Amino acid sequence: MRRLIYTTKAIEGFNRQLCKVTKAKSMFPTDGSLLKMLYLAMMDITKKWSGRRQDWSLIHAQMAIYFAERMPE
Repeated sequence: MRRLIYTTKAIEGFNRQLCKVTKAKSMFPTDGSLLKMLYLAMMDITKKWSGRRQDWSLIHAQMAIYFAERMPE
């Protein structure tokens, strides 16, 4: 699980892509419009993801133990 938490390159790339979307339009009429744009951008970004971690099932099991109240059934 530590490798997943300390691997920030993917997180930084995701954040950079979200910043790129919001930088194009500097002003939003409402908070809802900003959230909608970020949600749609997130959906587009995640469609392009193809890689999977080799040990994801082990990491998922550990996270289910540590964060049982946050993990969906």
